[in-house]
Amino acid sequence: FKPLYDLDLTINEKIETVAREIYGADGVAVTPQAQKAIDEITALGFGKLPICVAKTQYSLSDDASKLGRPSGFTITIRDVKVSAGAGFVVVYTGNIMTMPGLPKKPAALSIDVVDGQITGLF
Repeated sequence: FKPLYDLDLTINEKIETVAREIYGADGVAVTPQAQKAIDEITALGFGKLPICVAKTQYSLSDDASKLGRPSGFTITIRDVKVSAGAGFVVVYTGNIMTMPGLPKKPAALSIDVVDGQITGLF
Protein backbone atom coordinates (compact mmCIF):
# COMPACT_ATOMS: atom_id res chain seq x y z
CA PHE A 1 0.00 0.00 0.00
CA LYS A 2 1.24 3.46 -0.88
CA PRO A 3 -0.77 6.59 0.02
CA LEU A 4 -1.89 8.76 -2.87
CA TYR A 5 -0.27 11.86 -1.42
CA ASP A 6 2.26 12.83 1.22
CA LEU A 7 0.73 14.44 4.31
CA ASP A 8 3.41 17.14 4.07
CA LEU A 9 1.74 18.54 0.93
CA THR A 10 -0.41 21.64 1.36
CA ILE A 11 -4.18 21.22 1.57
CA ASN A 12 -4.46 22.71 -1.94
CA GLU A 13 -1.93 20.20 -3.29
CA LYS A 14 -3.77 17.30 -1.65
CA ILE A 15 -7.06 18.46 -3.18
CA GLU A 16 -5.44 18.81 -6.60
CA THR A 17 -3.93 15.32 -6.35
CA VAL A 18 -7.22 13.64 -5.42
CA ALA A 19 -9.15 15.61 -8.05
CA ARG A 20 -6.79 14.66 -10.87
CA GLU A 21 -5.69 11.15 -9.88
CA ILE A 22 -8.95 9.74 -8.48
CA TYR A 23 -11.75 11.79 -10.02
CA GLY A 24 -10.14 12.53 -13.39
CA ALA A 25 -10.63 16.30 -13.15
CA ASP A 26 -8.73 18.66 -15.40
CA GLY A 27 -8.31 21.10 -12.52
CA VAL A 28 -9.63 22.59 -9.31
CA ALA A 29 -11.34 25.94 -8.69
CA VAL A 30 -11.20 27.10 -5.07
CA THR A 31 -13.72 29.76 -4.02
CA PRO A 32 -12.46 32.70 -1.96
CA GLN A 33 -14.42 31.37 1.05
CA ALA A 34 -12.76 27.97 0.72
CA GLN A 35 -9.29 29.47 0.32
CA LYS A 36 -9.81 31.60 3.42
CA ALA A 37 -10.80 28.45 5.35
CA ILE A 38 -7.74 26.59 4.03
CA ASP A 39 -5.48 29.44 5.14
CA GLU A 40 -7.07 29.50 8.61
CA ILE A 41 -6.91 25.70 9.01
CA THR A 42 -3.26 25.73 7.99
CA ALA A 43 -2.45 28.60 10.38
CA LEU A 44 -4.07 26.62 13.22
CA GLY A 45 -1.68 23.73 12.55
CA PHE A 46 -4.09 21.31 10.86
CA GLY A 47 -2.61 21.55 7.36
CA LYS A 48 -0.83 18.19 7.58
CA LEU A 49 -4.05 16.21 8.15
CA PRO A 50 -5.42 13.99 5.38
CA ILE A 51 -8.41 15.26 3.40
CA CYS A 52 -11.90 13.83 2.99
CA VAL A 53 -13.83 15.08 -0.04
CA ALA A 54 -17.59 15.58 0.39
CA LYS A 55 -19.23 15.45 -3.03
CA THR A 56 -22.24 14.08 -4.86
CA GLN A 57 -22.66 10.31 -4.81
CA TYR A 58 -23.77 10.27 -8.44
CA SER A 59 -20.61 11.48 -10.13
CA LEU A 60 -16.87 11.69 -9.70
CA SER A 61 -17.28 15.36 -10.58
CA ASP A 62 -18.97 17.93 -8.35
CA ASP A 63 -22.02 17.97 -10.65
CA ALA A 64 -24.67 15.30 -9.96
CA SER A 65 -25.96 15.59 -13.54
CA LYS A 66 -22.61 14.36 -14.93
CA LEU A 67 -23.13 10.72 -14.02
CA GLY A 68 -20.29 8.27 -13.55
CA ARG A 69 -16.74 9.35 -14.38
CA PRO A 70 -16.99 12.30 -16.75
CA SER A 71 -14.02 14.01 -18.37
CA GLY A 72 -13.14 17.59 -19.20
CA PHE A 73 -14.35 19.14 -15.94
CA THR A 74 -13.06 21.31 -13.13
CA ILE A 75 -14.04 20.56 -9.54
CA THR A 76 -15.18 23.58 -7.52
CA ILE A 77 -14.21 23.64 -3.85
CA ARG A 78 -16.83 25.74 -2.06
CA ASP A 79 -15.81 25.26 1.57
CA VAL A 80 -13.28 23.48 3.78
CA LYS A 81 -13.64 22.55 7.45
CA VAL A 82 -11.44 20.71 9.90
CA SER A 83 -12.70 17.67 11.82
CA ALA A 84 -9.90 17.75 14.36
CA GLY A 85 -11.28 14.96 16.55
CA ALA A 86 -11.63 12.64 13.58
CA GLY A 87 -8.25 13.75 12.26
CA PHE A 88 -9.03 15.02 8.78
CA VAL A 89 -9.93 18.10 6.76
CA VAL A 90 -13.31 17.97 4.97
CA VAL A 91 -13.38 19.50 1.49
CA TYR A 92 -16.89 20.41 0.24
CA THR A 93 -17.52 20.39 -3.51
CA GLY A 94 -20.48 21.52 -5.57
CA ASN A 95 -23.98 21.78 -4.16
CA ILE A 96 -24.40 18.94 -1.66
CA MET A 97 -26.10 18.20 1.62
CA THR A 98 -23.78 16.74 4.20
CA MET A 99 -26.27 14.18 5.51
CA PRO A 100 -24.86 10.86 4.33
CA GLY A 101 -26.69 8.07 2.63
CA LEU A 102 -30.03 9.58 1.66
CA PRO A 103 -31.61 8.03 -1.43
CA LYS A 104 -33.32 10.14 -4.09
CA LYS A 105 -36.63 9.47 -2.30
CA PRO A 106 -36.11 9.28 1.50
CA ALA A 107 -38.25 6.70 3.32
CA ALA A 108 -39.81 9.51 5.38
CA LEU A 109 -41.79 10.53 2.30
CA SER A 110 -43.72 7.22 2.49
CA ILE A 111 -44.80 7.62 6.13
CA ASP A 112 -48.39 8.68 6.72
CA VAL A 113 -51.23 8.45 9.23
CA VAL A 114 -54.37 6.69 7.95
CA ASP A 115 -57.38 6.40 10.28
CA GLY A 116 -55.14 7.03 13.28
CA GLN A 117 -52.64 4.33 12.25
CA ILE A 118 -49.10 5.06 11.14
CA THR A 119 -48.33 3.55 7.73
CA GLY A 120 -45.18 3.32 5.66
CA LEU A 121 -42.79 2.33 8.44
CA PHE A 122 -40.42 -0.53 7.77
